[in-house]
Amino acid sequence: MTSATPPTGTGALAKREARLAWTLLAPTVISVSLVVILPLLAIFWISFKPFTLSDLRPPAPVVRESLRGSGDDLRIEYRLRNSSQEIAIDGVTLSDVLPDGVVAGDVAAPCVLDGQDLFCDFGTLEGGQRERIRIPVDVDGDPDAFEDVVEASEPRVTGSGPNVLTNFEFSLENYARVFDGSEFWGVLWVTLFYTVFGTIGALVMGLFAALLLNKSFKGQGVIRGLYLFPYVAPVIAVAFTWVTLFDPFSGSANALLIQMGLTSAPINFFGERPLALIMVTVFEIWRYFPLSFLFILARMQSIDSSMYEAADMDGASPFQKFWLLSIPQLLGILSVLFLLRFIWTFNKFDDIFLLTGGNAGTRTLTVNVYEQAFAISNIGAGAAVAVVILLCLIAFSFVFFRFISREEGL
Repeated sequence: MTSATPPTGTGALAKREARLAWTLLAPTVISVSLVVILPLLAIFWISFKPFTLSDLRPPAPVVRESLRGSGDDLRIEYRLRNSSQEIAIDGVTLSDVLPDGVVAGDVAAPCVLDGQDLFCDFGTLEGGQRERIRIPVDVDGDPDAFEDVVEASEPRVTGSGPNVLTNFEFSLENYARVFDGSEFWGVLWVTLFYTVFGTIGALVMGLFAALLLNKSFKGQGVIRGLYLFPYVAPVIAVAFTWVTLFDPFSGSANALLIQMGLTSAPINFFGERPLALIMVTVFEIWRYFPLSFLFILARMQSIDSSMYEAADMDGASPFQKFWLLSIPQLLGILSVLFLLRFIWTFNKFDDIFLLTGGNAGTRTLTVNVYEQAFAISNIGAGAAVAVVILLCLIAFSFVFFRFISREEGL
């Protein structure tokens, strides 16, 4: 009996099935586009604009109304300013209705008063420009009673200016700032050191742990559970524990080293170069080796034991069995883990920020994104650094898939 096979070719049935397949995939494609592609395009867009936190809102006129003075010097003041320090606003007008019981005196240009209706036409407000309108008034009654009435009336202002975020003017200023000087290359070197040694260290430690627990013994499940603790514990808890443990004044590690005579003075593990970078790399290895351990152990337990039995009969040493039998079988999963851990470590931010804040020579590209975008409020430069991170990871992925072995479906 022959098995059924799907139709092939370009016939009517095949075209109908293709349309049905694309129709079923359309919601997924649209969702992925909205979740992944659109934010990525937005980052590219912002990276080519000198965009700061103050530019999140388009420039607009801001007005404040108040009742000032007393007696014959009683007056209503309108303080108008441009919310942007650089971008001009066109078509700026102010209109307001004076409350009943308030009699206005002479009004200076550019304002006119028609009864109780006030209208001012300022035209264009340059960046950072401020205007003050003083209207002398008399009030029918106690001025203190009119203060809340006057300030409660909301004057209407109009005017619009170009939004640097949505216009079509682009600049390479952000990228020039990122690559200017030697700072960027120092940050890139720190990132590569942290990523390469953190990734390789996590794989080696995970492989060593898998070799230790690739045997059946009493309490095996408990030991495996303890090995997972660094990975499943909240990062803020373990980071705070490490900072407290290695504190130069009250940390247990320094007290132990001094009592053992290994050092005569406390060591600032997270505050000295290059020790701080080494410590955050060690923390990365310790925290994320359980992931490698799980994958490697699962792969080791699926290897056919008959190969090792044959190697024992041939007189192979434990190292020979590991190097000639285990490693070739583990190359596939090690390659996948190296790819994933490299990308994840390259993008890591929270660990370093919690341990050192990026100080003492531990500032990576991701910490630089935070500092550019939020510490100095330059979102455009932060987006430019994020684009550089993306390009670095694309280059690494290309090299990985071009030159690394493609065993096990890679």
